[in-house]
Amino acid sequence: MHPTGSSSPAPVHLVAGASSGIGAAVAAQAAAAGARVAICGRRPDALRKVAEDCGATPYVADVTARDEVEDLVAAVLRDHGRLDGIVANAGVMRPGGVLDLSDEDWDTTLRTNLTSVFLLARAGLPHLVESRGAFVTVGSIAGLRASGGMSAYAASKAGAAMLTTTLAAEFGPRGVRANTVCPGWTRTEMADEEMREFGGPLGLGVEESYAQVTALVPQRRPAEPREIADAVLWLLGPQSSYVNGATLTVDGGTTVVDPGAVPFDFRVSER
Repeated sequence: MHPTGSSSPAPVHLVAGASSGIGAAVAAQAAAAGARVAICGRRPDALRKVAEDCGATPYVADVTARDEVEDLVAAVLRDHGRLDGIVANAGVMRPGGVLDLSDEDWDTTLRTNLTSVFLLARAGLPHLVESRGAFVTVGSIAGLRASGGMSAYAASKAGAAMLTTTLAAEFGPRGVRANTVCPGWTRTEMADEEMREFGGPLGLGVEESYAQVTALVPQRRPAEPREIADAVLWLLGPQSSYVNGATLTVDGGTTVVDPGAVPFDFRVSER
């Protein structure tokens, strides 16, 4: 984050949802770049393993709970003295259309994927103003493009992206940048489970399932967590100093595909 030999203090970044996947990759790469990293999650053992691997400071916290988020930010300030970046990465996927989702599925998805962003922003922004820092939300291309069976997830991710954009407008004049990264399919624990649920009834293994769901992706593969982390770290750092309110797709080109042109390149039939 800072050139070797710089006298500037190492930045302090808080990564929420860092027990695995993209959050763990962000923590590891930020630490490797010289940042001091605080990570939080709800799984103590998994969180501790990530912390041991990269030298981050772990905090067990539920970022859907106001009091826990406020205590988390206070603890990071107590232990590290400053806060330069926040990565809102907590996420959950409850599949189902509007007629299929239970009230609990809807509430859990919205609290985890959207309310957590609000709570982290409300607790952390005063400190980001002080450091002229950056806020990055990890969204999803599901919040940009509609598909069946993902009503709550898509709505929550779309809301998180717009909430982040409002932070950019409101806090840009005070020196804070706020941006969203929208990944496509990425190899994480959550995505692996989705591949098992998708492929199992079709007799497909995880790798075959990834091949199926990325068959129309121009790069023909899912992302690795480190590739999403690269984009997050760029948005946290000085190289993106005039990027504010952006929604950056990191999806191998998924969202540039024109569905109406797909039949010209592929033989398409309903499953």
